[in-house]
Parts: sequence; C-alpha cells; structure tokens
Amino acid sequence: MDGRVKVVGQVECVDGASLTYAEFVDRFMAPNRPVVLTGLTASWRACEDWTLPGPGDRRRPDLSFFARNFPSPLVQVADCSSREFTDQKRLEMSMQEFIDHWVGDAHGGSSAGDRESSLLYLKDWHFVKEYPDYVAYTTPTFFVDDWLNMYLDSHPIHRDSDIANHKNEINCSDYRFVYMGEKGTWTPLHADVFRSYSWSANICGRKQWLFLPPSQSHRVFDRYMRSSVYNLNDDVSEKLFPEFNKTEWLECIQEQNEIIFVPSGWYHQVHNLEDTISINHNWFNAYNLHWVWNLLYEDYKVAKEYIEDIRDICDDFEGLCQRNLAANTGMNFYDFFIFIVRFALANVIELYHVQQPEVATFSTETAHHFVYNLKSIRNVASKMLTTEAFTTENLRSISEDNRNAFSNVKQILEEESFRRLLVILSKVYEHIDRGQRICLKSSTSYQKSCLSVICLKSDCNVVDHIISLIGEVCVPADLVTLIDSALSDG
Repeated sequence: MDGRVKVVGQVECVDGASLTYAEFVDRFMAPNRPVVLTGLTASWRACEDWTLPGPGDRRRPDLSFFARNFPSPLVQVADCSSREFTDQKRLEMSMQEFIDHWVGDAHGGSSAGDRESSLLYLKDWHFVKEYPDYVAYTTPTFFVDDWLNMYLDSHPIHRDSDIANHKNEINCSDYRFVYMGEKGTWTPLHADVFRSYSWSANICGRKQWLFLPPSQSHRVFDRYMRSSVYNLNDDVSEKLFPEFNKTEWLECIQEQNEIIFVPSGWYHQVHNLEDTISINHNWFNAYNLHWVWNLLYEDYKVAKEYIEDIRDICDDFEGLCQRNLAANTGMNFYDFFIFIVRFALANVIELYHVQQPEVATFSTETAHHFVYNLKSIRNVASKMLTTEAFTTENLRSISEDNRNAFSNVKQILEEESFRRLLVILSKVYEHIDRGQRICLKSSTSYQKSCLSVICLKSDCNVVDHIISLIGEVCVPADLVTLIDSALSDG
C-alpha cells in the first residue's frame, strides 16, 4: 500500500481444527474480531478440482476446468481500472470470454501499457445456486449458523411485485459466492452488505487485506458522512477526508487454504497478490442481527431525507421510502420484519421441544442457543417499536401478501417454506452441538404430525401452543410479546 496507511497490527491466525465452536464465539464472533483460520479446507473438492500444481507446494487456477465444467452463460466481472459510483464498473460476459481474457493477459495478449487497465475480476458468482449438485466445499462449523442463506434457501427476500423483479431476485437468491481474479485484481474499500459477517477461503493464491475497526469507520468518510474513501492506494485528500490520517489498520496476508473471518462493520480493502480463487459467504445471525437493523435504520433516514420535500404531495410517502430502501440497501423494514418473525417462530418451536423431558438428544447448550436467539430478536424488535412503517395507517397501504407474511401466524406455520427453514435451523444446532465438521443438507423428512424434526410425539400440540401465545404479529410490539411469553414458559 506504499505506506499510505498506518498498520498497527496483524490479524490473529488460529488453527481452526483445534478451535471449538464456543471458543470461536467467545474470542471472535461475539466480540466482533477478525481472525484467520487454518486446517479447515483439506477435504474440499474445490482445492483439488479447481487448481493445478504450481511452484513448490503452491497451487494455481485450472482455468480450463472452469471452461469445461461450469459454462455459465453470464458471470459478473469487475473492471478493476474503472470506477462507477462507489464500486468498480461491472460487466457481464460468458465464463469462456472471461477465461479467454485472463489467458490472453497471461500470454501477453495485452501490451505492457494496457496490462493494468485490462484486469478483470469475477465477483459474486452464485456458484452454489447455479451448480447445486457439485459440492465444492463444506461450510465450516463456525459459520453454519447462517440465517441469511438459510432463509433465502426457502424464502424470497422481497414480496412486493414492484421490488421483486426477476433480476433482483437472482441477485438476492443467496449470498454464497466464488471470486476469481489474476494477480493485481482488487476490491475497493467497503464494509460488507447488510453489515453482515463474511468468511472468505482461498482455494489458491494469496491476498492482502487491510482492516479498519468499526470505531474508526467515520474517519474514512467526508465531514457530511456521505462519501467514503474508494482506494487506499490513492492520495486521499485531507480536505475531503479530514480524519483519514488518524486511521489505524490491521493487515493480513492470507495464504492458500486459509479462511478469514470478517466481522460486522469492519471496512476493508483486498488485493490479490497472486492469481487467486476464493469462496466467500455473507451471513448473519443472533450475534450481529443488531448490526443489520442499525444499517437499515440509518439508510432509511438517508432515503427519507432525500425525498422529505415531497411528503405532502405523495400518496404513499412511507411506501416510497421503503421501496427506495430496498433498492439501495437490499431489503426494507417489512422484508426484515418478515425475516425476524419467522426466525422467532422457528426458535420458539425448537425451544419448546428441547425443553420437553422426552427429548434427551440435545444438550442444555442447544437450549441456550435458542434462548439467546430469541433475546437478540427481541432486542431488535424493541428498537423497531416507534418506526413510522408500522403505524396503523402505513400498514394499511402495504400489500396483503406482505402483511400476511408476518402477521398471520397460523398461515406461516403451515407454509412449506417455513417448514424447510425450521428443518435446517434444527439441523444446524444439532450439528453445532455435536461439533462435527460435515456438510449440512436441507431435508423435508420431518414428521407430518409436527413441524419439528426433533419431535417425538405423534400428537404434538406445538401449533396450538404457539397460537395460544399470540394469534397475530402485526407490529414489533406483538413480536416482543410473543418472545416474552415463550421465554417465560421455560
């Protein structure tokens, strides 16, 4: 980085094979600290199939394997030399075109003067969704409590027809990605979508990461908190960014077969020091759910401020604010409320079952997971109590489909999509409880007599139990009531 930033420390590196889930939570996930984990990729198919031998024990991308086996009609590629708003310019091309460009560069297809300007970086490739039968890797135990991708495997992110267009739904289908880039490709300074956690595993190649703690994130913005530094390699204007020279960064050189955990709200910039392939997930759960809500709320205030002058002439001002929020941030208050209502119901059901005396296969630690999850959701719901979006007047203006998706408890419990979510949630915590590092696959092999895979009773009354706690969840206060009732039962 040419000494343009002040590096004050290195990201800790830990043997992931000797780390327990509880230790990972206590040392890194809960305190929101980055870490590099080793020893977790040895069994991954991608490490063998996607690479060729390089110098020493190094591996290099097997580009012809991708061209033969994954002929995606269109992949999203970033032009690393061209800026568009706050990101690099994005292009769409076939996998073969992308590989031809890469191979052409490697063989001197571009002149020396054009070399830098020709660097293209394949990003955000929804590999798991495109090739579900090809199991390239197994998500390490530390990252399986992934509410975002659990939810998207059974639910749409948006339910309003004016937001949920075809392209948007593809882009929001999941947040599991493959990245591929030659030496010199890079990603500008940013914090991750939804302020989620992310994890990134190098299948081959090396990356340099620079991290800024959330407590200093305001220092990469201008005095109005509107625009942020784009490239740490640039000469950053002290006039535009007066606090930037006070920033203190952590650095990490990530080697092949290493996985980096990126916590919520840490701004980071990444450079590929070699030809690199990586697997990346964005995810959130009870430990960083409040980060997601805080981002939505701050972005909502900005979206609202931009159009405040048309409030008096707008028939559905709040609806317009929410549509803009969904377009700019990826989801709005109603999308998020549907999300947390369903996770609350799923956790209430699982907590109800693990507290039954006949269920002896789960530890008390598993019950603590469900309790913690519900308390986290309650904390966020309590912050939503006074938002304009949930006034009686504004709720009347949203679609019936949207409203029923969070309010009609009986309907939710009967939906196949909710049952799938409940099944995978149950399996995730069983997996964590047993401490296994195996691939989790969703299944619909639950008993038809009950919603939960762990129920041992043919006459289970969990649906009646939930309905007795609350019949409708129309506003955040109802969700708080539901959670309080469920927790007091135990």
